[in-house]
Amino acid sequence: MDIENLIKDTFTAHEQDTPDSDRVLAATRERLDRKRAVVSRPLAAGAGVVLLVLAAVAVVVLNRPAHDNQVATGAGPAAGPAAVAAPAKPGIADLTMPFSLGWLPPGKADYLARRINIGGSAAKPDKPVYGGEYMLTVTSGRQALLVDVQEMRSMPVGHAAFKSGPGQPVTIGGRAGVESSHSGGPGGYEVYLTHPEGGSLYVNVAAQPGSTAPAQQLIDAGRRVAENIAFPGKTTVTPAFGLGTLPDGLRMCAFDVEEASRTAYSVGTCSTLPPIQVRSDESSQVRGTAGQQVQGHATRYVDENGYRTLWILKAVHDEPIAVAGPGELTELYAIADHLVLPH
Repeated sequence: MDIENLIKDTFTAHEQDTPDSDRVLAATRERLDRKRAVVSRPLAAGAGVVLLVLAAVAVVVLNRPAHDNQVATGAGPAAGPAAVAAPAKPGIADLTMPFSLGWLPPGKADYLARRINIGGSAAKPDKPVYGGEYMLTVTSGRQALLVDVQEMRSMPVGHAAFKSGPGQPVTIGGRAGVESSHSGGPGGYEVYLTHPEGGSLYVNVAAQPGSTAPAQQLIDAGRRVAENIAFPGKTTVTPAFGLGTLPDGLRMCAFDVEEASRTAYSVGTCSTLPPIQVRSDESSQVRGTAGQQVQGHATRYVDENGYRTLWILKAVHDEPIAVAGPGELTELYAIADHLVLPH
């Protein structure tokens, strides 16, 4: 089954443990604030300036309040990947992750899934190919765990850097690696395992600030998450809107999907910076000049010293989509005209 079924089944099994939505939303915001400070370290290691900038942009774009979506995690081994709990929207293509999570700690999960591409792929020019990451807050009763699983294809296990202290050799699921654990510190449990295609696979399980977890619980959960990661990935996530056909020379370079209610794409050549950002964003300060309609929606645009933002109003339900970058306004309109919007 996919993350969707994994999440749904566990939510049903643990529904009585689900906390109120305000606490879950606060947990998500704290997680994203925390990740803004630390996520670019592993993602950027050895991957160059392009990846660092794309990762930083993605974190900033997604650092906003989450919606109260009912998503939970798997309490036991799954037959396949994990996916979003929201139903697929007609015409909006699901996005594929490069690896699948077969097990997550029991509880209710708020998640962010991202994938980044640098350099591109001649075989699949329209899909990100570099690596992927899942960031989740898993809440059960009063306890909240932060789970981060990501590919670090440019970092060999021997170059692993820990927040938790010196690492020790370990083998999990037949993969050699290095692990470290400090339950009282910011690192929690961390392990770098040998990636089947080179580099590392990083797993981090820690107690959310303000919550506590015994060291052995973090170790057991982290090892079990790592043991049940499956390659190649079959996990799909459902974005709030799709990109559609892009103008010549442009393609998707990265995506972030948070709870299927917040979606962001980086669009460009994937080898030059800066990319064009296309994102759903209720916190966006819509302003500027009224523009031409896009797919029946009113628009606004501003030009700030050559950096232009085009807002498509009420494009994702009542929220705008922002298309922003250094390109000409005609290019932003060309992208906007081909977006796949929800009905």
